[in-house]
Amino acid sequence: MTGAMDGHAEDRGRVYQASGDQHISEHHHHGAGTDGPSSPDSVRLPAVGRPPAVLRDRAEVMERLRAGVQAARGGEVYVLYGMGGCGKTAVAYAAFQAATGQYGRVGLWVNASDRANLRAGMLAVAADRGADDGELLAARNGLRPAADLVWQYLDRSAEPWLLVLDNADEPEILRDGSWLRSSPRGTVVVTTRRAAARWWPGAELQHIGVLPRADAALVLCDLAPHSGTAEHAAQIADRLGRLPLALTLAGGFLSHQVLDPWTMEAYGRHLDEGERVQLIDRGAEALSGADPRHLVGLTWQLTLDTFEARGLPEAAELLRLLARFAPEPLPLSLLDHADISGALPRARTETALRALLDQSLTELVDAGARCVQSHGVLLDSVAAATPAERTPVLDTTAVRLLDAAVPGVPDAGPDDPRLRLLVPHALALLRRVGEPSTLADALAVVTRLSVALHRTGDYLSAGETARTAADLTERRLGADHRLVLAARSRAGRALFRLGRYAEAESSLRDVRAAQERLLGADDPDTLETGYGLQLVLANLGRREESLALLRATVTGRRTALGAAHPLTLRSRASLLEMLPASQTVTEEDGALLLLPAECARLLGPDHTVTLGAAHNHAWALYLLGRFGEADEEMRLVTEGYVRRFGPDYPLVLAARQLLARTRTALGHVAEGIELMTDVVARRERGLGPEHPFTVASRRLLDEFRSGRWHPAQPPGG
Repeated sequence: MTGAMDGHAEDRGRVYQASGDQHISEHHHHGAGTDGPSSPDSVRLPAVGRPPAVLRDRAEVMERLRAGVQAARGGEVYVLYGMGGCGKTAVAYAAFQAATGQYGRVGLWVNASDRANLRAGMLAVAADRGADDGELLAARNGLRPAADLVWQYLDRSAEPWLLVLDNADEPEILRDGSWLRSSPRGTVVVTTRRAAARWWPGAELQHIGVLPRADAALVLCDLAPHSGTAEHAAQIADRLGRLPLALTLAGGFLSHQVLDPWTMEAYGRHLDEGERVQLIDRGAEALSGADPRHLVGLTWQLTLDTFEARGLPEAAELLRLLARFAPEPLPLSLLDHADISGALPRARTETALRALLDQSLTELVDAGARCVQSHGVLLDSVAAATPAERTPVLDTTAVRLLDAAVPGVPDAGPDDPRLRLLVPHALALLRRVGEPSTLADALAVVTRLSVALHRTGDYLSAGETARTAADLTERRLGADHRLVLAARSRAGRALFRLGRYAEAESSLRDVRAAQERLLGADDPDTLETGYGLQLVLANLGRREESLALLRATVTGRRTALGAAHPLTLRSRASLLEMLPASQTVTEEDGALLLLPAECARLLGPDHTVTLGAAHNHAWALYLLGRFGEADEEMRLVTEGYVRRFGPDYPLVLAARQLLARTRTALGHVAEGIELMTDVVARRERGLGPEHPFTVASRRLLDEFRSGRWHPAQPPGG
């Protein structure tokens, strides 16, 4: 230092210099300047844009809120929570109107979406309740606690009040400043996306969800009464997931068209054509401008941005992954797999999921298994906004997770509801995936899911899954793609089991012809379709044609797969059922009658193919007139089936029908009638009274009862 007074200041800084010791105290208050939020224009009027003309549904929550603002009531805090766009603010607005109009309360409305707006709004509340300029200036300058000042005047208010803290999606702000309190002089209503009870100690939480179907339709009719019927409105409401924001935007769009007004039917068609998020948001032009909270394409982006700011990027990535699936219950077990690491660290999945639950972006549901479920418009919005460079990784991860959830080698088994839970997600994935190779991988998984459903006896779901999968992928992969043809083949197999024989034959013939042309007659896929076709032909009574096709399948599978492959053994087991009795004993030089023992040795005694071989072996013994041996074997097979599959499984009913034949052939007619009565009742319940299997079982029961039935005659008998 030279002792010269050479200090200088820049901008708003100050320099103090002295030659001796001095103690200087200076208090600085840096105001927000022109960039910060000013005081709101009013806290007496709700800042809600366009309020609903009529609040639909919400009767139960409105009853609770009305009770909280009645005379001589105070101290209540109500938290309205739910996903963005579900109408929380609309409910708060209706409560505000009731409190001020019917119950004589002072209404106070504060935007609590961020720290600055909350602080400015609450200080305006203090001013409204009597705080003077000096007190407010001291609070603004940090010379006295601002929240204490506000609640001091709320507690002293001569008039009872209702305070709404709207869009409080960052409850940390309320907690850190102690802004949320209760008072005997009034009632507080908070709207938020944050669902976790830990944020709202002492408050009464009220969930705001989507609307019931009838009320959702009324929202559209309120806004666009001349655009369609109530049923048309209900159909549009279903497509929009009955989300109030989406309904409001759709109704606003329909009501404000001038040059070429759309009907609700036309709007629905455009929704189905794609880009539905952009179509829905076009309604904002007629309603409330470009406020992100009023656009389905942007309202959830606010939350995703919050995740990034809070150091939770994996939460945003998990939501983008969920957006590859359907707005239906998704088993949590699907997410709890190592393959999720393709999109986000597996160790962070739990944290990410909790963040989504806390922000009401998904919810836990019980659908026979623990699941998460997200709204369809939300998922469409997130999918549309997903960065293009992330899409391939997310698609691949989703396919791998689905692949891990579907049995690798589907086996016969009892009904499994978890498989049906996967179907909408599998089909949604086929709609989302763009890369052809990933789409082919997804189709292979979905076809395997169809096989798994088929082998639990759920033929309707199996057929619909396979048919829809083929339809969704045919345009992009080609009608002659191996996997598209395989899916068509599975759909044909399901038609057979549903008793629709003519349709099954036509479908399977077409598929097999294409496979033979493209893949060759001995390709495993061609042989699989041929095996299914021979089952149809046998049940249509064309047994010679069926048997020729079955023999070709056995030969082809021996060559392509090997003699010990389960499918080869299964084809040979079908020969035991199809061959006339006279040929059974000579087929394969007599080795065919030893097939059950061969299957037990190669596959194990409890393998499905082994049990099926024993079942068909018993049928062959029955045709040969060896009723006692057939009866003993069928008892063992039936017991094994029941243990594995339960009493209603199709194989169990087929086995019990054969057991009824053997019991009756041995003279136990009453037992045979009892068995067949049970089979008929179960087939009527499971397949319907007109299914060919049910009709055949009922005919056999009638023959038992009338005494017209006679057992099979052995060769030469």
